[in-house]
Amino acid sequence: MSSPAEITGRSPPKLHNSVGVLGIAAGSLLVSIESYAPGRFEPTALGLLLLVVSALLAFAAIRRLQCEASVFVNLCLILSALWAGQGVIMVLMGQGAIGHDEQSTRLALAPGLVAFAPACLLLCFVGLVKGPVLLAAMSGAVAFALSHRIALLYAGPSAAPGFGSSGVAASYLVVALVGLYYGAGRIAHYLSRGALGLPGTAGSNKQGARGGEAAGRRKRVPGDANETAVAGYAACALAASVLGCRALGITAQLSGGQVPWLGAAFALQLLVSVLSFRSNDALGGVFFAFASLVSSGAGLQLGLWAWHSGGVVGGSVSLLPPPAPVVLAVLFLVASLAAADRSLAEVAVGLVLAASCVAVASDSSGFLGVASLRAAVAVFLAALAFFFVRLFNLAGGDIRIPVGQGVVTRLVCRRGGYAAVFLTADHDSAAPVLGYSRYTDAESLGHACNALAAFGMTLAAPADAAAGPLSTLVLPWVVVAGGLLQFAAGAISFSRGKTLESTAFVFYSLMWLIWGVTRYAGLAAAGERGFDLSAGVICFMVLNLFVALGTVFLSKMWFASALCFELIMVSFLLEALGALPRRYDEAVTVIFGLVSCYCFVASLSAQTLHRFALPAGKPWMQLGGPAGAAHASCPHLPSRKASSVQQIAEIMKNGGTCGVPTDTVYVLVAACNRPEAVRKAYRSKKQAEHRPMSLWISGTRQLEPVRHLFSPLLWGLMEAAWPSSVSLVIKRGEWVDSLGMGDAASLIGTPDSIAVRYPDCTVTTQLIDLVGPIAVTSANPTGEADTTHHNQVYAKLGAQVDGVLCDGPSPENIASTVVDCTKIEEGVLKFFRVGLVPKSKVLKMFEEVRARLQPPAQGGITNVGFEQGEDEDKDRHHHHYHEEEDRDDQQQDITPAVLVAGAAMREESDA
Repeated sequence: MSSPAEITGRSPPKLHNSVGVLGIAAGSLLVSIESYAPGRFEPTALGLLLLVVSALLAFAAIRRLQCEASVFVNLCLILSALWAGQGVIMVLMGQGAIGHDEQSTRLALAPGLVAFAPACLLLCFVGLVKGPVLLAAMSGAVAFALSHRIALLYAGPSAAPGFGSSGVAASYLVVALVGLYYGAGRIAHYLSRGALGLPGTAGSNKQGARGGEAAGRRKRVPGDANETAVAGYAACALAASVLGCRALGITAQLSGGQVPWLGAAFALQLLVSVLSFRSNDALGGVFFAFASLVSSGAGLQLGLWAWHSGGVVGGSVSLLPPPAPVVLAVLFLVASLAAADRSLAEVAVGLVLAASCVAVASDSSGFLGVASLRAAVAVFLAALAFFFVRLFNLAGGDIRIPVGQGVVTRLVCRRGGYAAVFLTADHDSAAPVLGYSRYTDAESLGHACNALAAFGMTLAAPADAAAGPLSTLVLPWVVVAGGLLQFAAGAISFSRGKTLESTAFVFYSLMWLIWGVTRYAGLAAAGERGFDLSAGVICFMVLNLFVALGTVFLSKMWFASALCFELIMVSFLLEALGALPRRYDEAVTVIFGLVSCYCFVASLSAQTLHRFALPAGKPWMQLGGPAGAAHASCPHLPSRKASSVQQIAEIMKNGGTCGVPTDTVYVLVAACNRPEAVRKAYRSKKQAEHRPMSLWISGTRQLEPVRHLFSPLLWGLMEAAWPSSVSLVIKRGEWVDSLGMGDAASLIGTPDSIAVRYPDCTVTTQLIDLVGPIAVTSANPTGEADTTHHNQVYAKLGAQVDGVLCDGPSPENIASTVVDCTKIEEGVLKFFRVGLVPKSKVLKMFEEVRARLQPPAQGGITNVGFEQGEDEDKDRHHHHYHEEEDRDDQQQDITPAVLVAGAAMREESDA
């Protein structure tokens, strides 16, 4: 379908690029002013302003995705996390939660500055080598500012004279000036309508052409489409920096002022996880979701220890890490091995993170133990190293750093046969691509969250009065993993049209959130649990029974998961009633955790492997009709792949009918040179004799052999009006016989006229190029609403459709413009309906064509609107036909031209 830029005529990426650069300049100006006059501004106000700028930068980065601007996207995300953490620290200082003395400031700021300074320096290097230079200058200035601030924090009273915060302010001022230069260049480009532009601001067409050529030369490998992964590794380095600085002695001790950095790392990793699924990188989405759990766990434990010890970690709080870190290490290991064929470097980073989780589980102090602190140093170095490798390769060019792509399959499999192991194409072309195709499947993440939440409860005792609330570190696993992350997985599944799976994930996330907070955060003490809490648990149990019933028709794997979760809720019910048997809780959590681990591995292997994917099990029962076994015989193919369009074309060449996307809604099409397919599509409608089909072409060149049969005025209007959502009702003639429809020609249009259209949809026109002109009718039964999603095509038409080309939701659910051209030689145009293309635009095109072909002395347009008298009566008949088409007593008065126009309208609407 048409891109947003083609539809609107605007260039969104440049707008968001300007917003991002000016946002960086604004944040730098704020920090520069504060550095020139330290202590003169209210910390709370400055912190809130930095948070606003941080949100603006994150928005600009998200909107700039998929535009091959990796340096810009990651610079915006990194500075967003930097100023978010710094802003929260300033707010806490303003509120008195963090001291204003030199030691407290150093403990709070140092870990974040140590993490972001090398990251910005690496961004500067890549920008200088591969461009753009302006962003490289901004990244370098920020790196120097952060380095100067670190030196200032540790200089103390013995600093040399003149060594102060003015150096930090000067560096940030350079960033602000570069941003203002860019803004001036964009303003000049806008005011001069593209004639002027400052160097480096992409204001000239030549620069855009060079950028396009450079982008075209880039060699991408699988997973490179995920530009935000670079910022995800920077977030991993940030979280590790908090603990690693303590291990290396950079900070004297851990403090509560360092928690905002862990919070910023968690937020950035969670954002990158969701954006990874959006970039069709399931492995990246799972990896960064797991990494966010490490950040949230360390942040929560550090905050609790600081709270119990009065702001600085040093007290003694009984925090028993449950088996969840070991399970997380195993999940990290599985996800890393799944990425072995894509990048051995990713495997190395995953193994380091898995080792850090083992270190957390091996120490009674959890994330703050000595083993965990030392492991954090290795995580910091590994994340920063792969940050540079991934960024350098994403920036394009002929020089790439080897990451070990494809090494494993070449070692394990026979020569030439390794493509059958790792998935390089759709492993099941008959499986429908569900929902909005911007996100890949997130089922693996949902099952992993269930496993972590279950094992997080295995050895964790509920909070009691003696130990106090939050005495056991369970919330990161039950609330964050089982609740927040699983809710995100459910939302992604819902966007893909997976109703049952999304319902299950959202339902489970709510249960983990409610019960996790109630049981482990001290929300309800043991003595307060009783009938009220039990009634709520019983309601959830009944709802889960409906979910389990639905999974009977899905797969054995899902049925086992739903059944085991029912056992978990039985445990919740028994505890609410105070009758929980000894060890029952541990048994059911282990069972459910193991089942969820298998579901995770099976889902992940189905996305990454082909031959060695674990079985999910066939459903216990099959539904009849569109949702049953017959659905497998109707291929659902993604429209973004040329091979899919070719497969649909072959189906149509063999006499099949297919549902395809258009620039409005989905339609049912058949090749005109296959009369049996045209008749099949014709019979899909009730009272088909009153619903003639329309004719679609992919350009006037398909009618070039019979051009002499059209008037020059009509031919000129067709060339001027198409491609667009304009249907032209023209007279039937000898030109129809050239389409090879035989006796099926009578099914298209009426004996006097035919509605012809050249759609403004790349996928549809490519399909027509392969099969020739097509006969079109709406992809919905008579009297039903428009078909606005590929999931609805087979559900509505069933066996009447032989294939579906999937393109997600329709871009427009607005009717097309239908123009009566049967009297165009007389200079008369009539509009049966005005839709996406306005009437004035069609009239202007007609006037231009007429003026070009005929001298002005011959007169203007005789009638460009609805004529009076007879034409008003015709329009009145058409109105009744469109509104009450199922009434036979109103069909006999419809003229042929109006009938054809009604058919054109029903391409998008049969209601």
